[in-house]
Amino acid sequence: MSDPRPVSAAFREAFRCHPAGVAVITADPGGRPVAMTVSSLVSVSAEPPTVAFSLSSRSGSTAAVLEAGTMVIHLLRYADLDLARLGATPGADRFGAGVPWERLPTGEPRYTAVATWFRARIQGALPVEGATLVAAELLDGATGDASDAPELESLIYLDRRWHRLREAPGGEASLLPLDIDYRDVFR
Repeated sequence: MSDPRPVSAAFREAFRCHPAGVAVITADPGGRPVAMTVSSLVSVSAEPPTVAFSLSSRSGSTAAVLEAGTMVIHLLRYADLDLARLGATPGADRFGAGVPWERLPTGEPRYTAVATWFRARIQGALPVEGATLVAAELLDGATGDASDAPELESLIYLDRRWHRLREAPGGEASLLPLDIDYRDVFR
């Protein structure tokens, strides 16, 4: 087998150019609420509704999410860009004044401005080098109103930058970088 460094470099380059949707996960193991932005959320099964995502071992919120056992998964749209940035900024006060949130009757923190969210329970966790893969069953939640062109409202993470889709001439969708100079710390 060849040296792993070239494979690692190829991996980074490939996934830097692989667009992903953006979600924020919130949880509270009992001490204080935590939140983190992820771009690794994938659907696993519709029955029972199950998702999977990766939590970085570098994040200070990972242990709290795993300890909590239940969480809220917020699927973000373009209008939620500030929340995506907040959840990706180390040391930021993610539940401070000016951040609209509430506790669900079951205790999990939920950002009230996000229209599509699900309360979920961890079904399994697999520690791997540098991360933990999590499978979670969706228990309840809500979806926002679908617009005539939901893809135009999507928030996408690509090349370490936030993007949104826009309609180009001819009705096709193309990417629009949201902040050309903004290279975030989320990775």
